[in-house]
Formats: sequence, C-alpha cells, structure tokens
Amino acid sequence: MWRATSIWKQMFDMEALPPTLTSASEQPPLYDGTTRLYMSYVCPYAQRAWITRNYKGLQEKIKLVPMNMADKPGWYKEVYPNNQVPSLEHNKRVIGESLDLIKYIDSNFDGPKLTITDDPERQRFAEELLGYSDAFNRALLDALRSEGPMTTEAGKN
Repeated sequence: MWRATSIWKQMFDMEALPPTLTSASEQPPLYDGTTRLYMSYVCPYAQRAWITRNYKGLQEKIKLVPMNMADKPGWYKEVYPNNQVPSLEHNKRVIGESLDLIKYIDSNFDGPKLTITDDPERQRFAEELLGYSDAFNRALLDALRSEGPMTTEAGKN
C-alpha cells in the first residue's frame, strides 16, 4: 500500500493529549533536557508545528505544552518574550514563528523530510504556497476577531 497510509496513521493515531495550561498552571522546568512545543490546540500557526511534529513521528521526543491563550500562564512571557505560540524549547533555547519551526524541526530531527531540497523550483513553489496560506490565515483570524468587514488580503501575496 502507498506509504502515505502509514504516515497518516502515525500522524493521527490518538495520543493522550495533555491538558491545556492556564494562568493558574505551574511552569514546567525550563532547559531540563526535555524538548517542548508550546502551543494552543486552536491556533492554526501552532497546528502547523504540531502537524510537523506528528508527521515526523516525534510524539515521544517533543512534548506538547498546550496553553489557553485567553488565560495564558504569566510565566510564558519569560519562556518566550514574544508571548505567542508556537514556540519550541530545544537545546537550551526557545525559538518561535511557525514556518521557522517547521524548517527547524525538519532539519534537526529524524523522520520523513518535509522540505524539498533536490528541486529549487518546487521548493520556491512550496514556500509561495505557505505564503498564501499565511495571508489566508491572517485574513480569517482578523475577520473572526473583529466585527468589521473582512479584508481582501487573503487573495494577495
């Protein structure tokens, strides 16, 4: 059977998801050797990093730290000063930005490769597609957050 079947099974086999942390939650130990993906289950940018982790089969190597962004733990700003998700704690540092995390996870961890390195034209197309996805997500989130008219930004890039 086609290889994607095993990848999809690996990605979506039910793992026991940790509870969402709130302002009342204690901070996990920082820089204790555990790789952590700080994220929100409902954030599309964090979902990209989460999907990357699962696609590469890293559920045991990268622990999820889900947070309620409306009731965010105060200590998170000390972990990641941008105070946004996703961010990744790895090798005694914390990095963020979902597209950067996808590339970082892909190049620093074992598992199936996401990036196309053998064909520069396909790589440019993939990055352009992600750019359109970013524009769409921004427009959608702006529309959901406001009561004003939806912008036309999603169709431009």
